[in-house]
Amino acid sequence: MSVNPFIQAQKQFDWVANQLNLDKDLRKSLRYPQNFIQFTIRIRGDNGKLKSFPAFRSQYNNALGPYKGGIRFHPDETADTVRALSAWMTWKCALTGLPLGGGKGGVICNPKELSENELKKISQIYARKLAKHLGTWKDIPAPDVYTNAQTMAWMLEAYEKQTKQSAPGAFTGKPVELGGHEGRNESTGLGVVITTREAMKHLKVNPKKATAIIQGFGNVGKYAAKHFEKLGVKIIGYSDSTGGIFNSRGIKFKDALNYKTEHKTLKDFPNAKSLTNDQLLEQKCDILVPAALENVITKSNAHHIQAKIIAEGANGPTTVQADEILYKDSVFIIPDFLCNAGGVVGSYFEWAQNNSGEHWTLKKYNTQIDEVLTNAFHTVLDTFETEHKINMRQAAYMVAVKKVADAMKLRGRV
Repeated sequence: MSVNPFIQAQKQFDWVANQLNLDKDLRKSLRYPQNFIQFTIRIRGDNGKLKSFPAFRSQYNNALGPYKGGIRFHPDETADTVRALSAWMTWKCALTGLPLGGGKGGVICNPKELSENELKKISQIYARKLAKHLGTWKDIPAPDVYTNAQTMAWMLEAYEKQTKQSAPGAFTGKPVELGGHEGRNESTGLGVVITTREAMKHLKVNPKKATAIIQGFGNVGKYAAKHFEKLGVKIIGYSDSTGGIFNSRGIKFKDALNYKTEHKTLKDFPNAKSLTNDQLLEQKCDILVPAALENVITKSNAHHIQAKIIAEGANGPTTVQADEILYKDSVFIIPDFLCNAGGVVGSYFEWAQNNSGEHWTLKKYNTQIDEVLTNAFHTVLDTFETEHKINMRQAAYMVAVKKVADAMKLRGRV
């Protein structure tokens, strides 16, 4: 039976609401999105036939600032997944101290089965239909699973035509030529490594003697691998949607990237053992990075995890039941909305630069992301060490939810 991510998100919230003694009205307000928009995108495909795709936008909370969150194109997308991810974006922005709220969008489609022209049509219609709900000071989308800078460029163009204004800050993760930043593609993976670096310091793990396994070879996974190697960490396993590869002696990032680029898959990578994605998660390593989809670590496999640190590059990769098991097994988890927050921090800096007319150097951009995430990590760690019998995820929730709850009270919404 599959885990409903929104029920999971609500359970996590309910726990922290009890810890913070939030009143009934405040709990009710923070358990659900403020707005949830659902519609259908219809296009004429390249074969001349009409195609329909359900689409969503969840605007969870804007007490701290405009809604912010990515748009996913995925065949298994659901309304409740989008709701859950918008909640996690709310806590992520709060945790990192950004003046932003949380949102998320999705379209149920399989980009691998669509042409570039069809993807362009879907993107433009999505932006046009949501135009009145989006904007620089309303709701700022960004790329996510199976969307990218080109997707944002198509959406920006459609949005600006619909609203008859120039609004580069209405979307982030754009091409550099349209006001994006050259560091944005790597920022989420970089953030995974920054927070893991701080966890290694806390646990006294030497990066130059550490090993890592990365599940997922999209932007998050591959750039995490790149920056882990810069720290001296040895990558011993990778995976993509076709399965995993493993070599205890190490697999160089450049070799994996070149093979993936040439063959469009990691399958049959030379001098490596082929494993399923599930098998890869259970191999012995110091750092495990689930950087693909949600709910991959569950009560069924949690006892088989052999990592010292789980760095959640993906959103919601660990279920509530698995969390409890891993905590008892002394596995140190860097929760998703802290670990993968480099993306939204980078997006915030892109948005701020668009609004001020500036463009930062790559060095300044990455240094600022490092500073924000290092501070956020230690704020959570302090709460983790101060409170008794809570894990890092619960500590992060306590910090984040309190910030949003305080903002709600100050605004007089409850």
